[in-house]
Amino acid sequence: MLFSLALIILFGLLSRSVFKKIHLPYIIGMLFVGIILGPFGFNILSSSLTNISGDIREIALIIILMKAGLSLDLQDLKKVGRPAIMLCFVPASCEIIAYLVFAPHLMHISVIDAGIIGAIMGAVSPAVVVPAMTRLIDEKKGTNKAIPQMMLAGSSADDVYCVVIFTALAGLAKGGDIHATSFLRVPTSMITGILLGIVSGILLVQFFRQFHMRDTVKVLLLLSVAFLFISLENSVGEIVPISGLLAIVSLGLVIKAKHPILATRLTPKFGKLWVGAEIFLFVLVGALVNITYISQAGINVIIMLFIGLFFRTFGTFISTTKTGLTSKEQIFCLVSELPKATVQAAMGGVPLAMGLGVGEMALTFAVIGIVITAPLGSFLMSYTSEKYLTVETAVKA
Repeated sequence: MLFSLALIILFGLLSRSVFKKIHLPYIIGMLFVGIILGPFGFNILSSSLTNISGDIREIALIIILMKAGLSLDLQDLKKVGRPAIMLCFVPASCEIIAYLVFAPHLMHISVIDAGIIGAIMGAVSPAVVVPAMTRLIDEKKGTNKAIPQMMLAGSSADDVYCVVIFTALAGLAKGGDIHATSFLRVPTSMITGILLGIVSGILLVQFFRQFHMRDTVKVLLLLSVAFLFISLENSVGEIVPISGLLAIVSLGLVIKAKHPILATRLTPKFGKLWVGAEIFLFVLVGALVNITYISQAGINVIIMLFIGLFFRTFGTFISTTKTGLTSKEQIFCLVSELPKATVQAAMGGVPLAMGLGVGEMALTFAVIGIVITAPLGSFLMSYTSEKYLTVETAVKA
């Protein structure tokens, strides 16, 4: 495993440097490193590492979400308001509707199977979007209108919505029943996750004020609490729906609001952790990609993918209208909703493991979605942020 870890770090850093020099998003380079080193490439990575890659990717995602929460300003989110809430479910809903309407005809599958694929494909990737938005917040690009904060909040919640929809439809496909209460899990998981993060944040701020300790120890404590959030979601999620990801963001946001000096000190430390974590996150996501599926899939899969993206773009457009954004800023928002990676990598193989007839096709959609949209979305976010977002110069009151 140590040899595999060394390869991931060395080639990840090399690709980062090369892609920066040719002015392309280095995320693309890390994804390609994963494809080359992974089991569907030269199969160099140790199986013991690939077996725990899900846990490693989750740890990396926790680090960037905590950094994002500590960077968010509650006043910015209040200023955004309606569009941030709409981005949590409107673009994903539009994409799922596209699959329900068009996939049965294009792919010759049932409406339920189309909904299952749509729920998998309807989630934007926080692994791609959150780091990009956090970087823009650090660089003060678009923050005068809270654009990266708005996109960050939406991408952190939209995957919860899609996973709940998927769970309900997959259960129905297995011969179960679907009830209105199944869909109540969406707002319930969001509310409980936010409340869990808020309460934990208040308690931790009081604890940090009372007991003196090094900032490094505080970082470790925050990571431990974040791990507990995810563990709690996995252990009691069937009884009480909880969004661990939203709990993590809410925790960081409360610390930022209640103890801004501490948040300012801790954010760079999480930023340093992210330097290494992002290499493992994107290389291991790339290692999941089986590019041979593309040649076997057929043109209809790609056509359906872009129909879904078109509907998603329409949903994003609706969510960001009448918000005071310029047309160029709105274009940035549209392309920021394109990348697929995290949920598709995690959920793409689930229908196949469940023995559903649509399993192979769902995995094919997930793989092709990652291969096409992760690099495309990364490039377009980088390009449009440079061209269309302005750097905030005014000091907030």
